[in-house]
Amino acid sequence: MILIDGETVRARLDMRACIDLLRPAMIALARGQTRQLLRGIVDLDAGRAFGVMPGALGVGEAFGAKLISVYPENFHQGKQSHQGVVALFDPADGAPVALVHAGEITAIRTAAASALATDALARRDAARLAVLGYGEQAERHVVAMACVRDIAGVRVWGRSPERTADFAARVGAHTGLAVSAAANVRDAVDGADIVCTTTAAAEPILLGDWIAPGTHLNLVGSSRAGPVEVDHDVVVRARFFADHREGVLRQGAEFLRAKEAGLVGDDHVLGDIGAVLAGDLAGRTSDADVTAYKSLGSIVQDLACAWHLVERARSEGFGVRVPF
Repeated sequence: MILIDGETVRARLDMRACIDLLRPAMIALARGQTRQLLRGIVDLDAGRAFGVMPGALGVGEAFGAKLISVYPENFHQGKQSHQGVVALFDPADGAPVALVHAGEITAIRTAAASALATDALARRDAARLAVLGYGEQAERHVVAMACVRDIAGVRVWGRSPERTADFAARVGAHTGLAVSAAANVRDAVDGADIVCTTTAAAEPILLGDWIAPGTHLNLVGSSRAGPVEVDHDVVVRARFFADHREGVLRQGAEFLRAKEAGLVGDDHVLGDIGAVLAGDLAGRTSDADVTAYKSLGSIVQDLACAWHLVERARSEGFGVRVPF
């Protein structure tokens, strides 16, 4: 077996490469060419969770599962909130072939998938970015958005003004973008063309009244039924797309709350973003549309990234080999 650690994932999988890897994977998911089960989630104490995500890229292609723990408090201790492994099996003989650092793959593929959605749904002239949150996904989303749009400025908001200011200075220096801290959520999204929500909020922090026509939103922070980042009005106003429609219909918290309130039905989730990428489904229909991409995360994203790394490890010789 090949073991690939987080440092190696960071060194061998950059954002632009990840975006390119995910495009065919998300199209295949939308067209029903991949195989996956709805993820299983075990609630632990103190808001922690353990998840299992099994799947296969397609007939005769790599398959496996991600085993992941989510410890939100890790961020404040300098650790990743998502810890775990992607276990890969060889489609030729079914043998386990690799364990890959899941926290690092999750960090990059989540933002890369949002970049694909933004490229498909945001206006071509979208240049003003708002990011809610200052954790790992917030930083990755700044990098990812700059891969698909010419970002002229970034405003960021977080609950701690000091941490928000630190984030703005650090990410601005790292990316070369003009990143500024906003005093509140409304100021952060005022005039924004693209909004990324990457918080751990349990109740809405972003209201639909604050969103201008033509805005695209990536709803990322809530990855399960329960906690929500945006109010009903955001959901109702938006042309609403999913990374995987089946998952969002069952675990997409913002959609489910709006549905429970009787404001939308299942048909409000228009389809998978992969269908828009493939040209099989209309995305934005006018410059005035508000569009939203709901991200829960799909195992095919993890498998595509991990298998790419395994193939490179075999040819380039990196990773640790262990007998099995």
